[in-house]
Amino acid sequence: MAPTPRTNAQAALVDSLNALLADSFALYVKTKNFHWHVRGPQFRDLHLLFDEQAAEIFALTDLIAERVRKNGAATLTSLAALDGKSRIKGQDDSSLSAEAMISELLADNRTYIEGIRQTKAAAGDAGDNATEGLADDWTDQAEQRVWFLSQLLA
Repeated sequence: MAPTPRTNAQAALVDSLNALLADSFALYVKTKNFHWHVRGPQFRDLHLLFDEQAAEIFALTDLIAERVRKNGAATLTSLAALDGKSRIKGQDDSSLSAEAMISELLADNRTYIEGIRQTKAAAGDAGDNATEGLADDWTDQAEQRVWFLSQLLA
């Protein structure tokens, strides 16, 4: 069976969803990395917070990928493809301070929110009200992460 032809708006939505998928994986890996490597007086609280946040982000990956598939397209299929598409950069330094980790996750979650908003706009342009509605929930989750992380730096 031949693939269904897509309009420019649908193609833009799929591209935006795949970028959000890449961002989700990047943010998940970074958050989990910080969960493993955090240290200092707030260790236990941050270790648990980062784990909770990583699990929440990981759960979104399947939902986002399924939106790509429901739009008749393929998801990104490799680590290289995910890395190339992500707006969130990896962090290989396992010796960052807890404060530096929090600051980096705070900035990355703000970037993630911007990506969700772009996806929501693309969904509106493509007439995909299901993705548009889900984007509101994804934004709310990310805004809560930003709120929690920002309070740790207050």
